[in-house]
Amino acid sequence: MASIFSKIIDGEIPCYKVAEDQNHIAFLDINPNAKGHTLCVPKKEVNKLFDLNAQAYSELMEFSRTVAFGLRKAVPCQRIGMTVIGLEVPHVHVHLIPLNSMSDATFTKKEEVSESQMIELARQIATKIE
Repeated sequence: MASIFSKIIDGEIPCYKVAEDQNHIAFLDINPNAKGHTLCVPKKEVNKLFDLNAQAYSELMEFSRTVAFGLRKAVPCQRIGMTVIGLEVPHVHVHLIPLNSMSDATFTKKEEVSESQMIELARQIATKIE
């Protein structure tokens, strides 16, 4: 059964896309820890991060780094945090989270962001990615 991320990649479910290349997609988390919380996902469905082969792993990290630079330019914050947990969706994904405090990275504090704010955030981040 396809993961929710595979359905997003296939266009079956909409997302607030900020970046995409041949092998990856980045989109805003719909239940964000902070405004701008972005997920970087390989298009090939693999359950666990360390099940990626070395090349796919390195490419995901480089893609995430590129997205993080754009996110940092678009969303004021002290730094961009990165985490990979992978329990909630069985498809590798990297969380990029704008951080201003440690509580922004706990996954217990959630930010409410309206649809219009999500659209604008996605646009702002996308325009800052080089």
